[in-house]
Amino acid sequence: MTDLNHAAFQTRAVHAGERVKQSEATPVTTPIHGAVGYLYDSMDDMDAVLGSTKPGPVYLRYGSPTVGAFEAAVASLEGAEAAQAYSSGMAAIHAALLGCGVKAGASVVAALDLYGATYSLLRGLFSALGVNVRMVNVTDLDEVESALKETKPVCLLVETISNPLLKVADVPALAALAHQYGTTLLVDNTFASPYLFNPLAHGADYVIHSATKYISGHGDVLAGVVATNTANKSKLYELNKLTGGVLGPFEAWLALRGIKTLPLRMRQQCENAMRVAEWLVNHPRIRQVIFPGLPEHPGHGLAKRLFNGRGFGGVLSFEIDGAGKAEVFRFMEALKICLPATTLGDIYSLVLHPMTASHRSLTPEERARVGIPDGLVRLSTGIESADDILADLAAALKNI
Repeated sequence: MTDLNHAAFQTRAVHAGERVKQSEATPVTTPIHGAVGYLYDSMDDMDAVLGSTKPGPVYLRYGSPTVGAFEAAVASLEGAEAAQAYSSGMAAIHAALLGCGVKAGASVVAALDLYGATYSLLRGLFSALGVNVRMVNVTDLDEVESALKETKPVCLLVETISNPLLKVADVPALAALAHQYGTTLLVDNTFASPYLFNPLAHGADYVIHSATKYISGHGDVLAGVVATNTANKSKLYELNKLTGGVLGPFEAWLALRGIKTLPLRMRQQCENAMRVAEWLVNHPRIRQVIFPGLPEHPGHGLAKRLFNGRGFGGVLSFEIDGAGKAEVFRFMEALKICLPATTLGDIYSLVLHPMTASHRSLTPEERARVGIPDGLVRLSTGIESADDILADLAAALKNI
């Protein structure tokens, strides 16, 4: 078979991480290894595994063959030397921050319009623990450089495509700036997925995914993962042995199965998002549409350059003209195909009200600073017929 290191993305999505030989007969797909503990004929072998001088399973909190297969697949798709899996995307973000040296007295520079829980993790938990957090507009490179120069942070945290305002981060430029000031670059690549973009190839040090979303893709597993180099993976591995945010083998198996259709799903979701965005732009009830695929989006040119024509993502946001919380709720209740659920990246089309869901933890003042109005709706397009999605949106908009 073709060497996977040189195979096309869709080939690696199907085969990466699979068929690690463990006996004379090798299963085509990785089985679920549900055991907590493992036995070795030689205690010397167990000692070597416990000491990380020899590979192998020993205890589920340290990893399992199923989790290892999932990690190998993600590392392959991200072009990484290694990956570390977690029980959720937030666990992955927390671990990556700890792994790059975030602690009391350290500084962090982060994108202002991060996912609400990430924002609260930094501004709430980490700030309370003595971390100096500076939030910036990452599309303003001068502002980013000023923050790096003034605070000398251990890391810069950005999202490839931000949630929910869909700003596109110039990862190559941000990596150059970060490294100029001795800063580690962490990129949450959840919205882009490895299908659209590989941040490590453009200078990032850690790439983070809520694997619950596009990587797993079917709304049936909670998972996170960090792709990075071997040295950073070792740090993350040791940290996770202590903090215990481990991914279970059943969840890893589901996530690994989901990866196999990632390119197929993302291609359809990107096409659907483009159709919906173009339709909403001309709808009289819509005040603004935010989507990198639209020529008027400030990051359109950058997205074309970074994503190599594969698409612009499967998520768009739009503001219903004159709508507040009540009107948005009536709109969401009227939908039949687009489901009002607090997640994204599924095969289903999903709508969310950032004010009351993803960014609920922010104060009204913080939401105003970030730029999230009460009438903003986030739509994650699924793999349904675009015509059916549009018909559903049209009927619901008539309802308010």
